[in-house]
Amino acid sequence: MQVIPAILEKEYQKAQEKIEKVKNYTNWVQIDVVDGFFAPGKTFELELLSNLELEKTLLWDIHLMVKNPINWIQKCIFVGASRIIGQVEMMEDREKFIKEVKDAGMEAGLAFDIDTPVDNIPQETDIVLLLGRKAGFEKENFNHKVFEKIPKDFDWAIDGSVKLDIIDLMQKKKAKIAYCGGLIFDGSVSVNFEKIKEILKNEN
Repeated sequence: MQVIPAILEKEYQKAQEKIEKVKNYTNWVQIDVVDGFFAPGKTFELELLSNLELEKTLLWDIHLMVKNPINWIQKCIFVGASRIIGQVEMMEDREKFIKEVKDAGMEAGLAFDIDTPVDNIPQETDIVLLLGRKAGFEKENFNHKVFEKIPKDFDWAIDGSVKLDIIDLMQKKKAKIAYCGGLIFDGSVSVNFEKIKEILKNEN
């Protein structure tokens, strides 16, 4: 299982600081995008990512918590995204979204909020992202009912209040990716990554 740092920030400077902290520990970074429609509040302008000059090239995983995610594909291309995941709740056509992302040469995923049933997944979908709590900036505890929604025929991931015990459980249930924000950034990044690696090593 892969662990990817997730960054949800209203200010670009704070996002940049987090990217600097993890760039030597990971190949992937997820950038969460909120536009104020799907969830309250707004994140920084996605296009600002193109200003970053990194010695090590990072792969951007863009999680679109926005109205009509398909309209954001070009912005994701502009910043050099490698994977785009769109929330289904404000998506008009899942098949079209997946096709356009993949036709642009990127991995394509669908995200389901904690209370959204997991269904109608196009066969070409690369990853199904399950939110372990309500999407957005509000702090909420992880809701274990998300494990009742695991899709049988697709690679899946979980994001939202993922802690060490949840990573352990996800590893046992054969998740592909755990997206982690607070777990990685609250405290020492190096120490937190070592704790995560220990869990993953023990399960192999």
